[in-house]
Amino acid sequence: MTVSWSASMLLQLMIGREQHIAPASVSCDANPSQWLRKKQGNWLVHCTGSCCPLHIMSIYRNAIWFLNGIQQYTRKGYAAASKDFETKDLDVSVVGRSFLITGANSGIGKATAMAIAKKGGTVHMVCRNKDRAEEARTEIVSEFGNAEVYIHVVDMSQTRKVWEFAEAFKKEHPSLNVLINNAGCMIHKRELNAEGLEMNFATNTMGVYILTQSLIPLLQKSRDPRVITVSSGGMLVQSLRADDLQSEKGHFDGVMVYAQNKRQQVVLTEHWAKANPVIHFSVMHPGWVDTPAVSAAMPQFHQMMGDRLRSVDQGADTVVWLALSRAAARKRSGRFFQDRKPVPMHLPLAWTHSSAEEIHSFITQLETLARAVQSRHDADLRGQTDASVPQFV
Repeated sequence: MTVSWSASMLLQLMIGREQHIAPASVSCDANPSQWLRKKQGNWLVHCTGSCCPLHIMSIYRNAIWFLNGIQQYTRKGYAAASKDFETKDLDVSVVGRSFLITGANSGIGKATAMAIAKKGGTVHMVCRNKDRAEEARTEIVSEFGNAEVYIHVVDMSQTRKVWEFAEAFKKEHPSLNVLINNAGCMIHKRELNAEGLEMNFATNTMGVYILTQSLIPLLQKSRDPRVITVSSGGMLVQSLRADDLQSEKGHFDGVMVYAQNKRQQVVLTEHWAKANPVIHFSVMHPGWVDTPAVSAAMPQFHQMMGDRLRSVDQGADTVVWLALSRAAARKRSGRFFQDRKPVPMHLPLAWTHSSAEEIHSFITQLETLARAVQSRHDADLRGQTDASVPQFV
């Protein structure tokens, strides 16, 4: 397998499936995502007139992203980066500290839960599937002898359920030291949850927002509070689209929707860090990791990369470091991490920075959706229908 063939395949599978073919014009009024059209077995990305600079920028982002990835995101990239790790950073005991991890029964989430349980921490596993959660818990307790591992069955795609869980958790627990937003999804066709929200957005963005925002008061009361969100380097090819948070415009591409959600997580982390200086916020990229989620969502990519993918322990390493080490807490809050180091949130000259107005619009929309969840819950408790309650759709 040559490097050039790998590059072509990765660009198709991971970042919009871009490939030059015979020219085919697309209106300059079209959404950029409409440039990616499958027609008679080919992918059309040709644009004309004023569209071309944006098209060139898209190709530039993809190329830079791939070059970074092949050097840094693989197992070999981890091996190179780990030479600079300080092993003493994780020579700590976290007995008495509590950690809430979403998506904790498999992949990076499970590896993180195991690492924390090994150090004596109290682990709250937030999982969608009860049977798989109990199986993972049994394995963790058996291996490390730490019985302070608890299961909470919550589907992070169901916005109201996430809010109800967070409110109940605050009442039942006096403190929470670390929240780890790990759960995520990549759905390749447009689907809506019970509240009418697009499923990728509901899980990757709204679920993270509702859970974090609801638990901030509990975190603020705790010693050395931290929030870590597992994002993706794929966000580097996306700018925040505040006017289309749920990917309603143009062609729906699950890979690009996922990347947009991950950009949203990065913007959220920066926002929270400024608004809540008592809490240390961070967002990170685990690299290209061999997880069940990657295998299911991107089977061709998973098969092609094979043993070049990182192990789940390697993917979880920076999450664990951010959650446990004193060195991580000394880094400025709100930064984007990769292999225990803060790295840029934007590719050079990639036009992915957001304006203050775009960020304000993004946060305002999330706040509105969150208030709708609480309002509908309160209305149901009163046993009456309030026509003034805001709706999702």
